[in-house]
Amino acid sequence: MDSAPTSKHNVDPARQEFYARIGKSNLAPLWEVLHKLITATPESVIVPHLWQYESLKPFLLEACELITAKEAERRVLILENPSLKGESKITRSLFAGLQTILPGEIAPPHRHSQAALRFIVEGQGAYTAVDGERTMMHPGDFVITPSWTWHDHGNTGTGPMVWLDGLDMHMIKLFEASFREGTGSDEAMEPERPEGDSYARYGANMLPVEAEYDRPTSPVFNYPYDRSREALETMKRRDKWNPWHGLKFKYINPMNGDYAMPTIATFIQLLPRGFKTQGYRSTDSTVFICVEGKGRTQVAGKTLDWGPKDIFVIPSWEKHRHEATEESVLFSYSDRVVHEKLGFWREQKFPN
Repeated sequence: MDSAPTSKHNVDPARQEFYARIGKSNLAPLWEVLHKLITATPESVIVPHLWQYESLKPFLLEACELITAKEAERRVLILENPSLKGESKITRSLFAGLQTILPGEIAPPHRHSQAALRFIVEGQGAYTAVDGERTMMHPGDFVITPSWTWHDHGNTGTGPMVWLDGLDMHMIKLFEASFREGTGSDEAMEPERPEGDSYARYGANMLPVEAEYDRPTSPVFNYPYDRSREALETMKRRDKWNPWHGLKFKYINPMNGDYAMPTIATFIQLLPRGFKTQGYRSTDSTVFICVEGKGRTQVAGKTLDWGPKDIFVIPSWEKHRHEATEESVLFSYSDRVVHEKLGFWREQKFPN
């Protein structure tokens, strides 16, 4: 007859003593943590949250009184997820912050391993320069700063300019691959090419026959909002509304049709007045900003009421629905492109 299994009362002390001994050799038992490490479904530590722009704007202006763009290098107020206070994260993998630059200021040139996007929130007269080409920025424009490219910002207008910064810095930090350097000068970089050069070369459904562009990021670094909005307006006249997304486009790299950035997926979508999306979830945590209109998003038992310039975040694998009380345009970015390239992206679409 088989002997009875040893009672838990007798096993636990022996196991704990064993764990303590192997710990001194920097070992640990997988079986004690396996189900925490490999979960049955995604378990996000971030929470849904909405930042109302009008309540943030006074802080942005106050920061301008306390520190110059030159002193700060980048005068940015970080949007921190409430569950990740002090970690400079809006999601586990992505950064978000609101950058302000005043008339006459220059954010000095530098470059870094991290790739960045700028989504222009408000103001006129500011520019960003990327590797020798300047582009003027207007509200709703989506501007890219590829990894390891020299860039600076300046404001030649008459009022403050504000944009949303999104970076893949926490992915770079995970891989311990961060580098950054400055030029040693606070002066703006002199342009080497005329404004619009990159769009003329790569943004008109034509490519130079002997194009030598070899970066994984799109060579078009400014996607103007007027063109994006025109595309949405044209397509809404004939396209069927997707039950989960309304009318949604992704920004692409014209060289290969891939996402515009290799680490951050970017989208723009139109929701008609009164439109209610069906339930949807996916593995990528997503940051949204309302460009036009008003509406609300139901997620995790919360109602996020958004309007122009408001920013909100949806965690991974959290079922949500959008409802537009006015015709609305939403810009969004996520780490979906990395999920897809590594083969673990999933989505789930719910019926009504």
